[in-house]
Amino acid sequence: MRNFLKRIGQTGYAASRRVRNLTFALGLVVSPAFAAEPVTIVALGDSLTAGYGLPAGEGFVPQLQTWLDRQGAGAIVLNAGVSGDTTAGGLSRVDWALGPEADALIVTLGGNDMLRGIPVAEVRANMTGIMEAAKARGLPVLIVGMKAPLNWGPDYKRDFDAIYPELAAEYGALLADNFFAGLIATGADPSDPASLNAWMQPDGIHPNAAGVILIVEGLGAEVMRLIAAARAQ
Repeated sequence: MRNFLKRIGQTGYAASRRVRNLTFALGLVVSPAFAAEPVTIVALGDSLTAGYGLPAGEGFVPQLQTWLDRQGAGAIVLNAGVSGDTTAGGLSRVDWALGPEADALIVTLGGNDMLRGIPVAEVRANMTGIMEAAKARGLPVLIVGMKAPLNWGPDYKRDFDAIYPELAAEYGALLADNFFAGLIATGADPSDPASLNAWMQPDGIHPNAAGVILIVEGLGAEVMRLIAAARAQ
């Protein structure tokens, strides 16, 4: 099943590349004065990025695209999210996902690692590999952090949570501390899952469409900084 989901994710991502190329080409035909090619952002992630359980157009990437369009950001976000992916899966496909077109990278991985209790050292090594791939291409990166629950003990949570800010500091990347910050900003208590019910699907793990709107609003400013960094390259 996981391989099947990966194939679907890769097919959808390849299609989005083709749509992006066609859209830009048409823009050049319609508007010769078009000043600059949009910044192409690859969003590398798992089901949170892929839009699991949501209709087309209501997942994270399409809603982020809508938000950026409203800001006049001049950016196109490509969905490289694959449901069920771990940091190891992200590392295995990062070069393919970036392709020749990427100007910037958003990394939202680690949720499945922490749910499975994968050793922190492995998670860090995989994330480091992803950062090295972006560094080799000279791409600015926005790391979107995840927060581990206490299921695996306080030491695991401390060490897991530290991966994201420490790698951001090491590689000079932008950091969004918590993917769910937009939900927490409503006053919801992340230690009380019931307080998040209004923004979550019935599984209690994935946001619903209303929740995604808040998540995008919470991350939007950092994505705008990422776009500015890409334009400054």
